[in-house]
Amino acid sequence: MKKKSRNADALLKLFDSLDQERQTSLFDYAEFLLSKGGPVVKEIGEPLAIPKPDAETVVGAIKRMKRAYPMVDSLQVFSTASNLMTEHMVKGRDVDEVIDEIETLFEQAYRDLLKEFE
Repeated sequence: MKKKSRNADALLKLFDSLDQERQTSLFDYAEFLLSKGGPVVKEIGEPLAIPKPDAETVVGAIKRMKRAYPMVDSLQVFSTASNLMTEHMVKGRDVDEVIDEIETLFEQAYRDLLKEFE
């Protein structure tokens, strides 16, 4: 039997599958848990230093950045990264230029995340 994922996306799916009364109960319980011990301070680690390989592809760069910045929510950068990949694949935009922008995209998302927890 496959273990159910226990992350925010899984919780949101469970929440959405509940009726209004149970959603209210779940929300009330979450507020109760928060009141018991105060807010949980989330530790945000440093990005991992993963070297850029020679002749990297755009897809490879996105995968590398996801490994280097595990604290960044992939959905937060997905749309922009997808647009950059499309610009490279469809419009022929230079691979190195696109990879540089992908790296900048993840770096900025990381800096934004740090600001949230200051």
